[in-house]
Amino acid sequence: MQTDTQKSHALASLARHLRKGGLAPQVIILSGMLVALVMVSLCATVLYQGRLDALERARETSRNLALLAERDIERNFELYALSLQAVVEGMRDADVLALPLRLRRQVLFDRAASAQYLGSMLVLDASGNIVIDSGSEMPRAGNFSDRAYFTVHRDNPDVGLYISDPYLSRLRNGSPSIALSRRLSHQDGSFAGIVMVAVNLEYFHKLFAGLSLGPHGAVSLIKKNGIMLMRQPYDPRTIGRDIRKASTFRRFRSTSEGSFSDTASIDGVRRLYFFRNFPELPLIIMVAEAEDDIYAAWRRRALTIGSLMFVFGLGFVGLSFLLGAQFRRRMRAESELELLARTDGLTGLNNRRTLGEILDQEWRRARRTSSVFSLLFVDIDRFKAYNDTYGHQAGDDALAAVARCIGDCIRRPADSAARYGGEEFVVVLPDTPPAGAARIAEKIRTAISELAIEHAASEYGRVTASIGAASWAPGRDGGDVTTVIKAADEALYNAKATGRNKVSPFVPA
Repeated sequence: MQTDTQKSHALASLARHLRKGGLAPQVIILSGMLVALVMVSLCATVLYQGRLDALERARETSRNLALLAERDIERNFELYALSLQAVVEGMRDADVLALPLRLRRQVLFDRAASAQYLGSMLVLDASGNIVIDSGSEMPRAGNFSDRAYFTVHRDNPDVGLYISDPYLSRLRNGSPSIALSRRLSHQDGSFAGIVMVAVNLEYFHKLFAGLSLGPHGAVSLIKKNGIMLMRQPYDPRTIGRDIRKASTFRRFRSTSEGSFSDTASIDGVRRLYFFRNFPELPLIIMVAEAEDDIYAAWRRRALTIGSLMFVFGLGFVGLSFLLGAQFRRRMRAESELELLARTDGLTGLNNRRTLGEILDQEWRRARRTSSVFSLLFVDIDRFKAYNDTYGHQAGDDALAAVARCIGDCIRRPADSAARYGGEEFVVVLPDTPPAGAARIAEKIRTAISELAIEHAASEYGRVTASIGAASWAPGRDGGDVTTVIKAADEALYNAKATGRNKVSPFVPA
């Protein structure tokens, strides 16, 4: 926002050009076109930033959803792994093995074995036969020596917790499942069988179905060997699919987590992917939002805003043509007279005549609206001594610098400043309570002091100002505008009398 000083200087410069006849209508037209171009450029910049923001929001949303799903899976798998470990340790205990079958099942299998989406927890002997079954007091008949979750432990004693590829359960009517298994060993380290629990893939299906990613979003859980365990949107044909050769999977294995855009090999949709490798499990969680969904709202907004800005730009150019035809004729006659009549030639602030009009206008408005009206009297400390020491030209320069400080410190369009006379200035602050007026006054005082204009005759060694502040509510306190002027002047006198370089509010007697 321009200060009054800046506005006045701009008008003065414009008036000088007009007097010389140097500002042609073509310049105004070109300026209008330039402004229109800047408007369109700013609009394009804002829209581009909006596109980047939409992308960043989608990336953050995908990351949060991936972390949410990862923590749910890790928490449940940790419980299942602990349950398996408890069975392994129980099978090494001769006292547990000596218990009757019913009691042995109760000791070996905790309540996690009955959790939703879990199949039975089974103990298989070295031949792959069921010897203990958490789902039945008498073990069901079955041999699973052909399953990978059995052979991997049989052939390698150091596997630890093993998570299998998807398979169709033989005990649960072909339900798609994965197995978590651990090895059982004899005292001499030889293979004694395994303990395993089946996790129904419906668990992942339900978990991913609760994640909202738009109509074309996707969530996948993939083993680090490239086997798809679950994908949302759900398609049974994708379960167990090997995607090791897909470009997306190569990205998944290149780092622990990351984000990128690519086209899915499964359905050909281009998406923004966020992936994360589980730190403790051989799994990868992938959350992907389709780029069409990410930018759908942005495209609608960009079309609307872009169209409006294009129309406004054309309108602005057309207006500049009209303005160019009228500008020289009107401003040549008016601008200089207006400047001379309303501004102080040295400081560029409003002059005393204009101040009177502003005070009368704001006072009447304050009475109509019953609002608080504040006034600041600013006086440069020991200015006569400054002039005597440094000369009148330096004094004029100091006045102009102080005026710029005052103009820079008032930001609202309704606020105004004027040179009252000599080294005194008045700041008019409509709709400003005493606390707000005191803050602005202190800001002006500090800014003037920070100019660090040398003043050897001052006790502060630099040019400073004392400020009197007064606030009045015409509808409540009565009086007229001279009342608040006198109050601000009295407060200024008090600031001078109590040390200078300070703000003094008016205190009624």
